[in-house]
Amino acid sequence: MPKRAVMTDKAAPPGGPYSHAVVAGDTIYLAGAVPARPDGTWVTGTFAEQAHAAFQNLAAVAEAAGSSLDQAVRIGVYLRDFDDFAEMNTIYREYIKGEHLPVRTTLPVALVGFDIEIDAVLYTGA
Repeated sequence: MPKRAVMTDKAAPPGGPYSHAVVAGDTIYLAGAVPARPDGTWVTGTFAEQAHAAFQNLAAVAEAAGSSLDQAVRIGVYLRDFDDFAEMNTIYREYIKGEHLPVRTTLPVALVGFDIEIDAVLYTGA
């Protein structure tokens, strides 16, 4: 199955030598999105500001890959402080909508310098 890498200037640049996304057949794998701007500067401030920035980056990459977060089948959310879980759930529903929600894993992790990272898998087939 052929695959293609996706990069976009509408989202924060990757933090290393990897693509924003990879399209493989009917599946799109989105790399972790962090709270940074497309110019690479970090969004600092409240958890909500950082979460919105990360979700906006994830959505921009999904669009650049020819899809949207509406096609998500799996979401991974990584929180520096698990006390932000309830607030993240509220913000999450602004970006992840619909009756058939994707599966999700939410984990506390040792993020350094930011509060949230989000990745996703999208399915574009029938």
